[in-house]
Amino acid sequence: MEANDAEDSAPAAEPEDSAARPHTGRRRNEAVRRAVLDAALRLLVESKGAPITVEAVARAAGVGKQTLYRWWPSKGAVLLDALTDRAGQDVPPPDTGSLRDDLRTVVAATFDAARGAPWAPALRTLVREAATDPHLAELLRAYTGTRRALLHDVLDRGRARGELPAGRDLDLMVDQVYGLFWYRFLLGHAPLDAAAAERLTDSLLGPDAP
Repeated sequence: MEANDAEDSAPAAEPEDSAARPHTGRRRNEAVRRAVLDAALRLLVESKGAPITVEAVARAAGVGKQTLYRWWPSKGAVLLDALTDRAGQDVPPPDTGSLRDDLRTVVAATFDAARGAPWAPALRTLVREAATDPHLAELLRAYTGTRRALLHDVLDRGRARGELPAGRDLDLMVDQVYGLFWYRFLLGHAPLDAAAAERLTDSLLGPDAP
């Protein structure tokens, strides 16, 4: 799809970040969707705090602005989709039948992904800018919510199999995982590595748990 296609010319009066703006529901071309998501994540990594516009994402993806508005209701929705999509690739939801294996896999993959591109610069940009930009703060909350939900599902399946006591507070366990993650990620006082993932798993489940 070319950037100068007539159907991709967005009206000048359209607000860039209108959260209420609906998309038309037309089926998305997967190659174009992939180009848009890759471009959005790349711009987030490279932005170093500079605002990312719909025009910039469209230009980097080689499509028109109207294409983005047709499929996503706002710039934030594009960025959220890009982050969630990439997280699904880097930290897929495991279901081996073993809570210990699943939990260790999710934690280790999360730690490993955050040590390099695109996650390290992207997350640092989001955290830094979210402190002063309510739109990006909401984006960060929405993104972290998807990751918390994945981990909560892993723990819930383990509890259903009897690998956790019925009374265990799953939300608190999720907080412990991501509390350690964000503390080490932002302050850098200790590594986020496979050994840390193993020790955290043991701490949460107990070394003798199945």
